[in-house]
Amino acid sequence: MDLKSNHTSPVLTDTSPLNNTRLGIHSALLPYAHNASAFSPTLFLTIPRKRPSTLDDVRSSLFDAMKSSSPTHNILTKEFNTDPTSSDIDISYRNWTFKYPSALASFEQIANNAKGKRIALFLDYDGTLSPIVDNPDHAFMSNAMRTAVSNAAQYFPTAIISGRSRDKVYEFVGLSDLYYAGSHGMDIMGPVRTSSSEYRNCIRSTDKQGKEVNLFQPASEFLPMIEEVLESLIEITKDIPGAKVENNKFCVSVHYRNVDEKSWASVGQAVEEILKEYPRLRLTHGRKVLEVRPILDWHKGKAVEFLLESLGLMDCEDVLPIYVGDDRTDEDAFKVLREGNRGFGIIVSSAPKDSNAFYSLRDPSEVMEFLKTLAVWKKKNNSEL
Repeated sequence: MDLKSNHTSPVLTDTSPLNNTRLGIHSALLPYAHNASAFSPTLFLTIPRKRPSTLDDVRSSLFDAMKSSSPTHNILTKEFNTDPTSSDIDISYRNWTFKYPSALASFEQIANNAKGKRIALFLDYDGTLSPIVDNPDHAFMSNAMRTAVSNAAQYFPTAIISGRSRDKVYEFVGLSDLYYAGSHGMDIMGPVRTSSSEYRNCIRSTDKQGKEVNLFQPASEFLPMIEEVLESLIEITKDIPGAKVENNKFCVSVHYRNVDEKSWASVGQAVEEILKEYPRLRLTHGRKVLEVRPILDWHKGKAVEFLLESLGLMDCEDVLPIYVGDDRTDEDAFKVLREGNRGFGIIVSSAPKDSNAFYSLRDPSEVMEFLKTLAVWKKKNNSEL
């Protein structure tokens, strides 16, 4: 990986005035300087002593957020004041696909846009390559999916970007010729493609096969704090049936998928109680999971940009990044690609929801079919050259 800067990692603080950038977002929120590939020295910012008021707002309505991000049959019935039939759901989904067309049905259009361009492929794991399951430790991908990912990686630079720890998602996928970004992009592993100078939070190492790799960990200074919170959360939730605390290295996930809905508030209160002592950490929520993360200006969208930069594919007119994911954390990547007009996202969902993606796939089985189709298309194009 071509990693050139010796600067420290950006940390979230008050935003700066808007200026004209390629992404159309605040310059203080960009991981790279506009006219250079290295990190900007102005991005190392002071962490506020007090938790931002927006986080206070999130915490005050945490239980409502937990319910809205984890809809149950009863909630849907109450919301629509009716018992939705399968026909109603199908019509709703079909109407939704007018805005987010199927990536399979639209593959010819995608292929036309990709002509003469180098595709870079980014994939979420849970809910994208593997089904969502009750026990997160059992979220195994099928051998057929592994083959589809492996075949696609023969033709395109491919990265897995997951909220899981990097080691754990690597164990699930088991393919060595990919990039892996765990903890929502706060722990990136990639093969060394070119010689580069080392800088803080990026180290040269070797993987389990003994191959030389680069590791980039912008949240490394938070690790002792995260480990403390992990132990506290395990202790405070041990008496809540069904609650599971997962160590994802630079973030901690508290799963409540198997917790009785009547006890969801207890889970949220337990997490909030711990976070009162850690103003440098923030609370986010996903699909029946609460996540404790550093207050750090880093997310999956930034990880995509970092990987594109490290591969020498950033700001190249002949590069087409494609990101496939199912969770709200993937929206950061969708947004970066959409606002930069540099690629597109594919949302994986069997239910209508707003997204920054351009296309959609219904479930992991359709993701696998898309990857197969993409690899076959590329192989055919190569044979015609």
